[in-house]
Amino acid sequence: MSKTIGITGHGFKNFDIAIDRFERKVIKDVKRIVAETAEMIVSQAKALAPVDEGHLKNSINVHYYNRGLSAEIIVGAEYAIYVEYGTGIYAKDGNGRKTPWVYYSDKLGRYVYTRGIHAQPYWNPSVERARAFFKTEMNKIG
Repeated sequence: MSKTIGITGHGFKNFDIAIDRFERKVIKDVKRIVAETAEMIVSQAKALAPVDEGHLKNSINVHYYNRGLSAEIIVGAEYAIYVEYGTGIYAKDGNGRKTPWVYYSDKLGRYVYTRGIHAQPYWNPSVERARAFFKTEMNKIG
């Protein structure tokens, strides 16, 4: 029969306090980084969004979850994806409709003939800039 030798204890009060402080600081730092990154994406996307009547720009909002540890950025304008990637023959990577079409524009009060619109990226450039910031800041805290 072998005998196991070990150390048992009931914790070290100062060590437990130090761990709690460290954990709270890390969580606080992560929340700050999440918020700064989310706000960076929102402000950059709004700055880059093309303005006609401002609906696209005004539809970009952030919501926080998980007590600030998660953020969701929503672009609510129903046409947002078409602005980002283009349409028709101008669509990114040639994925658009190849033939022209006609639609009625309430804004112009007439029919419009089109082959599509060029992409006007506002979302992806914003996310890419913020991704670099997020990575750098997270690396600073460990």
